[in-house]
Amino acid sequence: MTTTGTTLVIGATGTTGSRTAAQLTAAGHRVKAASRRATPVAGAEPVPFDWYDPATHAAALDGVDRVYLIPPLGDSDPAASMLPFLRQARAAGVRRAVLLSSSAIPEGGPAVGAVHQALPDLFGQWAVLRPSWFMQNFTGTHAHARSTRDEGVIWTATGSGRVGFVDAEDIATVAMRALTDEPAPNTDLVLTGPEALSHDDIAAVITEVTGRPVVHRRLSYEQMRDRLTTQVPVEFAAMLAGMDRAIAEGVEDRITDTVQRLTGRPPRTFRALLEKEMRSGG
Repeated sequence: MTTTGTTLVIGATGTTGSRTAAQLTAAGHRVKAASRRATPVAGAEPVPFDWYDPATHAAALDGVDRVYLIPPLGDSDPAASMLPFLRQARAAGVRRAVLLSSSAIPEGGPAVGAVHQALPDLFGQWAVLRPSWFMQNFTGTHAHARSTRDEGVIWTATGSGRVGFVDAEDIATVAMRALTDEPAPNTDLVLTGPEALSHDDIAAVITEVTGRPVVHRRLSYEQMRDRLTTQVPVEFAAMLAGMDRAIAEGVEDRITDTVQRLTGRPPRTFRALLEKEMRSGG
């Protein structure tokens, strides 16, 4: 482990960014917490940052030698804003970059896959985190969490396909290691939880742990795309619905040992996460 340097955490108020910033500061690392409104983050220096406002980039990068990259949300072409920033980051002295991507998006694939492909040529030290779907999608502000709370229904086009859902806290622990370990991973890391679950399984666990009846309603790809179009741009809705269809076809039915290997402890189960949230009143 190294304790030198300052890490810029982009998206420091988000699901993995907030947890990564918290873990870095708890371990004694200096952190600049970047968000659009420079929201205060305990133990970190808040800085304003907007992917679409290059005027915010230089100050955010000042004094930074590593960066945790959360792509702009809902953007089907994040490379357009991210690659100029990454070239600027390299010129400003950033040596290591850790990118949050997705298990569903390979190097050179759509959206953030193009940034993944470019990263090794830009930085000598790097990692791409490719987590499976977040367990927090069912407990936070995500559409699944809202429909679970409001309707007792999870709507997907995933059929009986299974996913190795992963806890965002485990993603953050891997992110911290990827940002601070020597040597850097210099690879992509597919992150999953300890078990592959269908959305029927998820609904059953929520019902059992919370006592609130929850069911999984199966939609077609077209129904899911149209439902999502009311919440996000149409191209992004089509991509998300396509990811559901891929789950139905089995592409996410896998688990990896990456969390255990990099953190030294097993990833948390979905049941354990729900039980913790119930105890804490979440």
